[in-house]
Amino acid sequence: MQVSFACTEHNLKSRSEDRLCSGQGSNGNYISQGSVKIKDAPASRQAPQGHAHMKEAMGRHTTMKYRNLGKSGLRVSCLGLGTWVTFGSQISDEMAENLMTIAYENGVNLFDTAEVYASGRAEITLGNIIKKKGWRRSSFVITTKIYWGGQAETERGLSRKHIIEEIVRAMTFVINQGMAMYWGTSRWSAMEIMEAYSVARQFNLIPPVCEQAEYHYFQRDKVEVQLPELYHKIGVGAMTWSPLACGLITGKYSDGVPECSRAAMKGYQWLKERVNSEEGRRQLAKVKELHLLADRLCCTAAQLAIAWCLRSEGVSSVLLGVSNADQLVENLGILSQMTPQTITEIDALLGNKPHSKKESRA
Repeated sequence: MQVSFACTEHNLKSRSEDRLCSGQGSNGNYISQGSVKIKDAPASRQAPQGHAHMKEAMGRHTTMKYRNLGKSGLRVSCLGLGTWVTFGSQISDEMAENLMTIAYENGVNLFDTAEVYASGRAEITLGNIIKKKGWRRSSFVITTKIYWGGQAETERGLSRKHIIEEIVRAMTFVINQGMAMYWGTSRWSAMEIMEAYSVARQFNLIPPVCEQAEYHYFQRDKVEVQLPELYHKIGVGAMTWSPLACGLITGKYSDGVPECSRAAMKGYQWLKERVNSEEGRRQLAKVKELHLLADRLCCTAAQLAIAWCLRSEGVSSVLLGVSNADQLVENLGILSQMTPQTITEIDALLGNKPHSKKESRA
């Protein structure tokens, strides 16, 4: 199963940041094809609160948990594997295959890619691995994103020529032709998503089922305030990316930018500037406190951060970006329990909990 995502040019921060930042969410149309993709959690993990978790279920042969993608009925693992980092230029095809195998065998059924990742190589590598492994096509979901393609003017954007006219009609065509089962958006505003839904209803077309959004300790408003409202109104769920804030939450930048880190690589000057900014230093101070909390809970800071993302209402799946097997195994072993007390403690530490519209009016 393929799910496709659509995005718009005017809401991009910058092309370089969108391509490089989170590992997962470049703006564009998001398409889900062929099978289902999923994420993982230990058996002892307490079911989180919130509407999206009401239909959460355990995998038959793994401890992975599965949730509905919005109100579409599509079942995806609560943890998915993104290919922006995993299939990047620094990762061999052998390592990519190893990571996909570990994820799949641990119940992950959601694999996210985009036409721009690794200049198109990520989609090819993903397809080659799936063909080689011989996994049942019905057992996993592939999501890809459309916006940037080649260098020619006709090879990028959201024109009918590029993705086969205007977005909602084009995505309906893609689904009706059997090229995808569902479509969603990536980095769209709530207003744009509602407009797409209205157009679909007005012209008897197929509306989006989910939004891919950046979500972590320091990026909360959209996923915690705007998207739950969209879920209740039109059934759009959330698939989130960058749970570790481009590595900031792991603590590897606490003492500066290591030479072997992503922020030190060519093309990542924006990340280095972000880490060294005044805001970045404030966030790193909070990260140190979060590490102490993770130690008390007998988990890693990454596991705590991912579990924190999954506790949010309406989050169907959190996409992981890893570069080696140890990182993947660590991230799949997320915190077994996210109690209300722990959530309250994290909110107090961060001091950035967004207010709902109802709370703001009050």
